[in-house]
This record gives sequence, C-alpha cells and structure tokens, in this order.
Amino acid sequence: MPLPKLRIYNRQKAHAIPLPWLRRIGKAALPGCLAVLKSPDAPLVSLPEIEITIVDDEDIARVHGDFLDDPTPTDVITFHHGEILISADTAQRQGLDHGKSVDHEIALYLIHGLMHLAGWDDHDADEAREMAQRQESILREAMKAV
Repeated sequence: MPLPKLRIYNRQKAHAIPLPWLRRIGKAALPGCLAVLKSPDAPLVSLPEIEITIVDDEDIARVHGDFLDDPTPTDVITFHHGEILISADTAQRQGLDHGKSVDHEIALYLIHGLMHLAGWDDHDADEAREMAQRQESILREAMKAV
C-alpha cells in the first residue's frame, strides 16, 4: 500500500520549526503507525495525503471550540479526512515540563495525530497509556532513521 504524502505548514510565528526535519520524521513514522492499526478501515489506510499545520494556541483553541465545544488550547486535533493541527505554543510549554525541545514535542504530536488516523483513541485511560507507549517507540525509531 502506498504511504500518504505529508504536507506540513507552519502558520505561527513564535517558534522556528524545522519543517524538512519534521517531514522526514513523519515519513519515517508512517510505517510504524500503519503497523499498529486499530482497525483495517482506519483513515490512515486510504488517505492519499495528510496535511499537518503548526498553529498557535489562539488558533487551535478556536478550532477546538468550533469542532469539539472546548474553547481551550490543546496539543493536537486530528480530523479523519487527513488534517492534523498542532499547537507550537502547547508544545513549548509541555516540552519544558518534560525536559524536551519544542521540536521533539511537535514530532511526538505529529505521530500522535497519525496514531489517531490509525484508529487509536486516547479517551480511554488504558488505550491512552498504550497509545503513548507506542507513539514514543515509533518516535524513537523515526529519529534513528532520520
């Protein structure tokens, strides 16, 4: 099966994001995400393209409110039609909390979005734990490959 094409855009100005590096991480992570599909009809299987947009907290909070009735900033929003929004501001804050760079957090969020497209859901605590472990493993492998 052909891998979807990743299109990555930076729509925020506060953080310099290395888009070519992030694209390589995403491309290296795709096989790992496909290997852990939760469902054979998960969106990741059939998408020809995935659009990833890096935004600020203000933009992601607006989308979060419009689509999920929660007008607060969040880290990642994934739409099953193949769109992933990532907040660089949230990545900066959470990266500091976890001793990671903003780039590392954004790469993790990209994989988190891909995992959602692979059928994973983090609303159940047990599945969220397993999802977090798998996405960390996929990120480690992707970083080795890049």
